Amino acid sequence: MLIEITSKIIDVTPSIREYVVSKFEKLERMQVPMISPHVYVGKEGERYVIEAKIQIPFGKLFAEAEHEDLHAAINALEQKLERQIIRHIHRPDARRHRDVQRQNSMTAMF
Repeated sequence: MLIEITSKIIDVTPSIREYVVSKFEKLERMQVPMISPHVYVGKEGERYVIEAKIQIPFGKLFAEAEHEDLHAAINALEQKLERQIIRHIHRPDARRHRDVQRQNSMTAMF
């Protein structure tokens, strides 16, 4: 998978690139195809800011994380993206469940 990693303020070293790619490989194991992932690495004052925009078949994901340590910020970003992917995967189940509850309440009224 090709991940576009950009930064205006700091240099994206090979070690940073490898760390980000390793986190995205972990997300790929959830078997959700990621289309054109883009990661922005920046620094605001003493804090690192990491943003990710990912197109997936059933929507778009966006996450942002800040931390004083770059690796901790990348870890937080990965956890946020993982939660979003899980939410998107289980969304059709939740909608189906809600419809069943609504039908049961309608039949109970009559």
